[in-house]
Amino acid sequence: MTYTYRPEGVCSQLMEVEVEDGVIRRVEVLGGCSGNLQGISRLVVGMDAEEAIRRMEGIRCGSKPTSCPDQLSKALRKCLAGE
Repeated sequence: MTYTYRPEGVCSQLMEVEVEDGVIRRVEVLGGCSGNLQGISRLVVGMDAEEAIRRMEGIRCGSKPTSCPDQLSKALRKCLAGE
């Protein structure tokens, strides 16, 4: 399943995730810190989506209550829920 997510409270503008049988197959992020987001995207491909959620959920960016990894965890959660 491919899911498109609009992050809130961060610099990135759009996230597209593809999950198949609970495993992350593809992640693309528009906007935000390009190098960091490319790195995160490559690290999570092939990872169990639930594990990625556990690792990234709740990460903050400076004084913000969220971060791009936290927002990616939210996108993955919605994708798994079939929303």
